[in-house]
Order: sequence, then C-alpha cells, then structure tokens
Amino acid sequence: MRLHPVLPALVMLSAATFLGCQKVPLTPSHPVPAGEVVFRFTRTVMGPVELMVDDTRIPVQQSPKGAISLQLKGLAPGKHRFFLTSQRESFSPDMGELDLSGGNGVYLVTLTQHLDAVLYGKPDPLPAAEGLKGVTAVLAR
Repeated sequence: MRLHPVLPALVMLSAATFLGCQKVPLTPSHPVPAGEVVFRFTRTVMGPVELMVDDTRIPVQQSPKGAISLQLKGLAPGKHRFFLTSQRESFSPDMGELDLSGGNGVYLVTLTQHLDAVLYGKPDPLPAAEGLKGVTAVLAR
C-alpha cells in the first residue's frame, strides 16, 4: 500500500496549525466590576501602548515583560470613546465606543499583530499624558 504524497503534507500542516493556535478566552474568567474595561489581547504586547478616552490621553503603566491585557479602571458610567495605538503593535478594534451603563464592566477581545512602525532610528518621545481624574490604565499579565 502506497500513500499519496499529499496525505503526509496535510497531516503535517494540520499538526502545525493545531500547535500554533493559541486559545484566547472570549469571556472573562470572573465578572468585570462596574467602571472597569479589560482589553484582552490575542498576543503578548510589548508596548509602549497609548490610550485615549474621550479625546484625553490616559497614562498607561507599561510592563517590561509584556502583557496580555490592558486594564482600565475608574471610568464613570455612560458611553466613552476610545482609541488604542502603539508603535510596535496594531490592534483591532483600535477605536470604538464603550458602554458602561447597567452596572457592569466591559471585556473586549482585541486582535493584536506585531509590527515596527519606526524603521530607522528611535521614535520621537511623546509628551506626558494628561489623564482623567481617578482613571488608571495598566498593562497586566
């Protein structure tokens, strides 16, 4: 009995696809408290990450080892616009509207792709973020 040459190739491709896929939870392991937003990334983000909420830059506490989520705390109930960007990663969705009404937080799975936007030299430093009173953002493992 002789195997067709395509069969071993399909087996190898399916094994590589299965081992290369990483599972990202579509729902949080515990409920997100009111006033909080969790951006769950599909890959490890090395940063720096910039976040704007309601046209105000929020200072993001960076992690030197990388992070799998961005936790935003202290937002008032209601609707807020956000914009998420980085010099080394691209995000989807990178902008949108968050609805914090109803006494629940928001859990948002964010597709992440690594890229280097600055090809030559070092990027220009950004001015310090103004921030909103009582709002904190942290990259977390």
